[in-house]
Amino acid sequence: MTEGGIVGALARQIGAGQCALSAWVGINDPAVAEQLARDGYDTITLDMQHGAIDLAGAMHGIGAVALAGKPAIVRIPVGEFATASRVIDAGAAAVIAPMINSGADARRFADFMKYPPIGQRSWGPRAALTHSGVIGPAYLHSANAFTLAIAMVETSEALDALDEILGTPGIDGVFVGPSDLSIALHRGALVDPHGADVDAALTKVVQRAKAHGKFAAAFCFDGKRARELAGRGFSLCSVSTDALLLRAAARAELAAARTR
Repeated sequence: MTEGGIVGALARQIGAGQCALSAWVGINDPAVAEQLARDGYDTITLDMQHGAIDLAGAMHGIGAVALAGKPAIVRIPVGEFATASRVIDAGAAAVIAPMINSGADARRFADFMKYPPIGQRSWGPRAALTHSGVIGPAYLHSANAFTLAIAMVETSEALDALDEILGTPGIDGVFVGPSDLSIALHRGALVDPHGADVDAALTKVVQRAKAHGKFAAAFCFDGKRARELAGRGFSLCSVSTDALLLRAAARAELAAARTR
């Protein structure tokens, strides 16, 4: 088995210079995540911050996605770094941590994600051993390389501290949340995830990530935006969400059925 197995697939894809396309799942049913994994996405992001997914749902979702042969990402709630360790132990390939606004925030997140000497993650990788195919001491010595810590950049403070965040040992990449970033940049005046200010920030993020030898990722509402950002050097992009896909498909089919 390739080192890291299913868990390491995301790190290998990004390391090979290919943009990974992720489904974004907020429905707390592992069958939804598994189905999207089987429909061709490279990875599945389970959203515990704004989605309905709880810890048990994330654990089951990681396993269901692994059954489809794909790696899972979990976005944890704000500040719940202990949850990051738990989902990595359950076999998640990566964790996205929201509201990382400083080097100190990044350092604390990395501590829960990485084993010493980089961090302070404690030992207990129950399902991670099975999903990675790496056992015992070999997992201890290799997991830091293929379990990814991704810090969200979604505030003015995070943009100002971008180099500090990217320079933190154990942080593998940064993830732009364009909606929250637009709210922050406009001081709460509007939500404009595709506006000029956000676009300029995206350019800055990908440039600084490359300078630090890290990767940049972003939330995208559709495939067109994901393709655009992949062309601009982003290594991980979401493509819509489960709720948006359901809504779009339902409206399209109802419109077809009601056409006279």
